[in-house]
Amino acid sequence: TMRYVTSETFMNDFIDSLRDKRIEGFKRRYRNFDVLLVDDIQFFEGKERIQEEFFHTFNSLYEGGAQIIISSDRPPREIATLEERLRSRFEWGLLTDIQPPDLETRIAILRKKVNTEHIAITEPDVLTFIAGRVSSNIRELEGALTRVVAFSSLTDRSMTVDLAEHVLKDVFPQGDAAPEVTIPRIQEAVSERFGVTLDELVSPRRSQAVAYPRQVAMYLSRELTDSSLPKIGREFGGRDHTTVIHATSKITRLIREDRSVYNLVQELTARIKQAR
Repeated sequence: TMRYVTSETFMNDFIDSLRDKRIEGFKRRYRNFDVLLVDDIQFFEGKERIQEEFFHTFNSLYEGGAQIIISSDRPPREIATLEERLRSRFEWGLLTDIQPPDLETRIAILRKKVNTEHIAITEPDVLTFIAGRVSSNIRELEGALTRVVAFSSLTDRSMTVDLAEHVLKDVFPQGDAAPEVTIPRIQEAVSERFGVTLDELVSPRRSQAVAYPRQVAMYLSRELTDSSLPKIGREFGGRDHTTVIHATSKITRLIREDRSVYNLVQELTARIKQAR
């Protein structure tokens, strides 16, 4: 059997198990695989209890002959507060650099998403066009497809290359070296657009006048940056990752149903990406 989890899923499962006093169930769940894949292991940095539990999970799987695959945005030796015993185990195996997906892989990712969500494509070349325009990361790639699908649905137009080009021309301009998108930059743009302060955006306030802009900013942070759900939550006043998931799901749904929300997200994305 095989299991793929993100580091945040592992952490949340562990925390939930501690809270609910189900730690033995957690151990059984994670120590009975032939292959365990853990993504973004760098987010274990500084979390001593999580590192201790993963150390024992690693040992149990290794001693049982299981294969363990982990990914990180940097080599183990560069993860500053990673315990030495974990670092040494991570370096036991093969270390390899994973490059961004090439064009064919990006097309395959889009094709898989189209098939999974039963999206009707008028021109097969539309996926090639989107994959060629968006090469930064998988989130933005899937986000670009979502925008094209939403515009197609809202305007009752077929998904063609011309339509995709119209949707993406300002959001993913061709040939421009776009500046790096950061959460503070997103917060600034959203604050300006809605007329709320940065302090209000990260405050505990739940009024619609503040909550909706906050949800939009969380959605954009999830789509336009590589930040994890916990990191996004921390940047918005220390909110829980489930709040970010709720915000992202809500705005994704509204983009597909409400033309004004679609236009708003397009406008903000273009403004954020063109900022210098």
